[in-house]
Amino acid sequence: MSDLTTLEMWELASYVVTVFGLPYAITMLMLDNYKERQLEMEELYQKLAEEYAKFANLMIENADLRLMTGHIPDSELSPEQVERKKIIFDMLVALFERAYILVYEDKMDKQTRRLWATWEDYIKFWCRRDDFKKMLPELLVGEDPDFSGYIRRSAGMIQ
Repeated sequence: MSDLTTLEMWELASYVVTVFGLPYAITMLMLDNYKERQLEMEELYQKLAEEYAKFANLMIENADLRLMTGHIPDSELSPEQVERKKIIFDMLVALFERAYILVYEDKMDKQTRRLWATWEDYIKFWCRRDDFKKMLPELLVGEDPDFSGYIRRSAGMIQ
């Protein structure tokens, strides 16, 4: 009788593990995957933020173009300054495209939306500049079509 009781106890234990342990393990695995994805998104955002900080340093190095504090018409810039401005705008569009491809989603969860909001602010800031907006058609040649549509809408170029 004691062997049968031991066997029944093992069988009961296996049922308990199956009924409670397996769903618990699956839940913990899903939670761990979610946390890992959040951490990856934070790391991605950090890398993109570092790239924008490098871009800000580039603007400091090219302060004569007054890209952050004002607008100097191209007619008042030297050919070398116009070329530097175009290159800087091209680098900016590439950075925006990278952020768009890596972060933007049509339906974002709260965390992704929070990460994207900063980039959206940057894009809107630059799209308010007439000189940037004027160069966009040339800058967007060959870029991701979804990104191009997004930035054109942000610049008020399409509805």
